[in-house]
Amino acid sequence: MRLTYLSASGQLGGAETALVDIVASIREAEPSWPVQVVIASDGPLAARMSALGAETTVLPFPESIARLGEHGAGRRRGGYARFAAQLGLAAAPIAQFTRQLSRAIDAFSPDLVHSNGLKLHVLAARAGLHAPLVWHVHDFVGGRRVTRGLLRWTRSRVAAIVANSRCVAGDVRAAIGDGIPVTAIHNAVDLVRFAPEGPRADLDRMAGLPPADVGTVRVGLVATFARWKGHEVFLRAIAQQPAVPPIRAYVIGGAVYQTDGSQYTLDELRRTAADLGVADRVGFTGFVDRSDSVYRALDIVVHASTAPEPFGLVIAEAMACGRAVVVSNAGGAAEIVTADVDALTHVPGDADSLAAAIRALAIDPSRRARLGRAARVTAEHAFDRARLARELLAVYDAAVAVRA
Repeated sequence: MRLTYLSASGQLGGAETALVDIVASIREAEPSWPVQVVIASDGPLAARMSALGAETTVLPFPESIARLGEHGAGRRRGGYARFAAQLGLAAAPIAQFTRQLSRAIDAFSPDLVHSNGLKLHVLAARAGLHAPLVWHVHDFVGGRRVTRGLLRWTRSRVAAIVANSRCVAGDVRAAIGDGIPVTAIHNAVDLVRFAPEGPRADLDRMAGLPPADVGTVRVGLVATFARWKGHEVFLRAIAQQPAVPPIRAYVIGGAVYQTDGSQYTLDELRRTAADLGVADRVGFTGFVDRSDSVYRALDIVVHASTAPEPFGLVIAEAMACGRAVVVSNAGGAAEIVTADVDALTHVPGDADSLAAAIRALAIDPSRRARLGRAARVTAEHAFDRARLARELLAVYDAAVAVRA
């Protein structure tokens, strides 16, 4: 089978990292199958895909398409009017890009196309593809009225939908209606790379901080700068921590998307840390390519999303590295952990709840070790790439059979 994958971003956010694991799992399961990856912006994803043996094409979105995003439109006065105006101005670039996308895919002659990202779901559906199309949905779409309408408008051209969690699958069914099979398939992790033993990042050097004192508990939030990832909640929780044991916090990640209004800036987060009086206890490392070394350098990995997380790849990676993880207890994240067995949970958006969980682990090294061991066991059972390939290939076979 010849497979084409489409990625809306060339950066390595959660959906793109999940796509790396998808392509790697398929290559391991079916090494003779030709694979094409078309990426709609420059970035490190292209090199990752080429290293996996995929035929990689970078076909950048025009700026007017790259900046389109419904996030926050309903929260700002006149937000939807502005979004509608952006859509109108992007009409001609959308038509041109769709033609270019169709030509790039047709040149490869795939048996199936797998799109990754809401923009490419719609554009691929409108591209007149000869191969069956599978949408891989990594986000909740029910609350995005324009996106929901576009997906409903183009759903007749889709053979199957994959969702990254059961809650996202339910949201997709409710948003676009019945008629298309929707399968929940959890993401996978490279369990060899993400393992308890291995290199550890020098987070203090990366953040420009002096070395921490011996005995300092290192607590990290690993996330893009998307506003719903909970950076302010994390910083408020750190501000509540007492002086003993000493804690140093790290914000690891950066702004990776181009969508208007969807992200913090580094300056905003630095100001927030200063306003809370924790600027000397928080380091900002920027994006780190070898995230496995980051997890091993942390004693506690925090997931602080204020909205339900569709899946939570950072959680899975940190668990595979045997870390003690504190998880925002909603959405897909709640599906992949068992509270007080392989992780601690906290109330989404509640800094007091998060602060209490961090404190409980900071003062108890044996509890951190116990959770970390159990987390690795969970990862080995739940996040294996071979499992991912089996489940995806079943969807692909069914989609091709229906199209035939």
